[in-house]
Amino acid sequence: MLPALAAGTLLGGCQSVPPSAAPNEHILQSAPPITQGLDADGLSTLLAAEMAGQRGLYRDASQGYLDATRRYPDPALAERATFAARFGESAALLQTAATRWQALDPGNATPGQLLAALALERGDWQTGLEQRLRLAAQGDSAGLAALAEQAIAEGAAPTPLLVRLENALAADDRLPAANRGDAHLAAALLERARGNAGAAQSHLVQAQALIPDSLALWRTRAHLALENGDYRDARKAAREGLDRAPDDARFALLLTQAEVRLGHLDAAEAQTNALLERHAGGRELRLALARLYLEEDQPGAAKRLLHPLASRDDISAMGYYLLGAADRGTGDVDSALLYYRQVEGSDEFIPARAAAAGMLIDAGRLNDARAFLQAERMRFEEHFNELVMLEVELLDELGKTADASALLTRELARTPDDTALLYMRAMRAWRAGDTPGMEQDLQRVLKQEPDNVMALNALGYTLADEQVSGRLDDARRLIERAHELEPDNPAVQDSLGWVYFRLGRTQDALAPLERAYANMPDQEVTAHLAEVLHALGQSERARRLLANVLTQSDHHPAIDDLLRRHPELSPTRHD
Repeated sequence: MLPALAAGTLLGGCQSVPPSAAPNEHILQSAPPITQGLDADGLSTLLAAEMAGQRGLYRDASQGYLDATRRYPDPALAERATFAARFGESAALLQTAATRWQALDPGNATPGQLLAALALERGDWQTGLEQRLRLAAQGDSAGLAALAEQAIAEGAAPTPLLVRLENALAADDRLPAANRGDAHLAAALLERARGNAGAAQSHLVQAQALIPDSLALWRTRAHLALENGDYRDARKAAREGLDRAPDDARFALLLTQAEVRLGHLDAAEAQTNALLERHAGGRELRLALARLYLEEDQPGAAKRLLHPLASRDDISAMGYYLLGAADRGTGDVDSALLYYRQVEGSDEFIPARAAAAGMLIDAGRLNDARAFLQAERMRFEEHFNELVMLEVELLDELGKTADASALLTRELARTPDDTALLYMRAMRAWRAGDTPGMEQDLQRVLKQEPDNVMALNALGYTLADEQVSGRLDDARRLIERAHELEPDNPAVQDSLGWVYFRLGRTQDALAPLERAYANMPDQEVTAHLAEVLHALGQSERARRLLANVLTQSDHHPAIDDLLRRHPELSPTRHD
């Protein structure tokens, strides 16, 4: 309606022009400027946007409405721009339009929800969280716990999200109770992902006081209790969840797991049977239950669950894989091998071959395992390299490195430019302390694939870490190229910080190492960051980082090496 009304206004104005004015006279030169409403350019922009939308040119329509909002800051125009952008298949334009809409109508939840969804689609968890916290502060449903669950499932670093959540909880005690409980639950999930059971439990207690009917709350509580070995509390939490959602299979699975851990196998199977009766024909549920029993080292129970699937024509690759695992667990090697070989065309293909070969090796049949893998390479040409690498890894694990090397050399003689096999041989050379051999193969990889980030990073990091004489600038160039290609890769960020430190650029090293630690706080990254902090005079913070690693793991060679070189960084020391 806006363009139509504008046209009427403009035509009405034109009708008031004195009829005596000649066409070539500039009758508007002395007219007062337009200070509000539509002028000719504004009307033209809106009409063009509307016509573009009518013709299905949604990007042009969206851009036109956006241009109009700069002249007329009306939220309705920004909303129309966003609506058109959703059909224009341009994420960048949709982002711009929704951002403009939010700026013009900050109390409206819809643009915030849309911006949060866009951020999560591109893996920008921090921006997604900011948008949802904004919704929470306005009293709208924010889905903070759902965001945390999704981020964890997709491998996002929990620490930055947790810090932002805790800051929000500390800074704003005016959050509605439901949203505050949601924030505590999200924090509990993130603390659990970091392995901090005590902090997770503390957040759960606060969440339970605020949102006692939340299903996610009871699921998290049951999971955390299972992980902490408190199986009775896990059973109680699962039952609480089932009372609120009797048809939610997730609680039934948790209850079954708790009963198994408590040694109540009969009760667990009774629960399983009741669950299957309520979900008649639930093949996926049967597979999930079988997987649970296998994880709990109850292959017999898994086999009983899977038996009805064995004769079906539509059994999935996962079904065959679990049948193989159940037979392996009960000692039926040949039957398990038959099932494993029927796993095709899925993510379980290589795990099935690895399980089958490992089973044969455990049975003292190494030659049969190798013959099996060789036969599978002939059957599945598309998996040839993966199966070669699997056999090499198995031989290395058995200490048969000469046989592994011979296999790899033989296959590389057949396909000398195979970058996957070259990379594997390079990594084996590195583990053996053969840096020149490693570099030779990695250079061959880079000749074939100049932008292979793994090869760039591996070679650059090794040259920097081992301080190969005269090669630090080469290392820097390799790592900087890897960083250009994948700036958000935490392994590359760590390498970049480390090569800068080796070059004496200690201050430059800090930022990439901080980013690497936020995304991947493993012991090696922690050791690098701690050493740089120490060099910059921040030894107390370095000790806190090291103390955190030392309390979480008993195996930390990178930390041990750092403390041998810098005993003053021991967490028991203080400046």
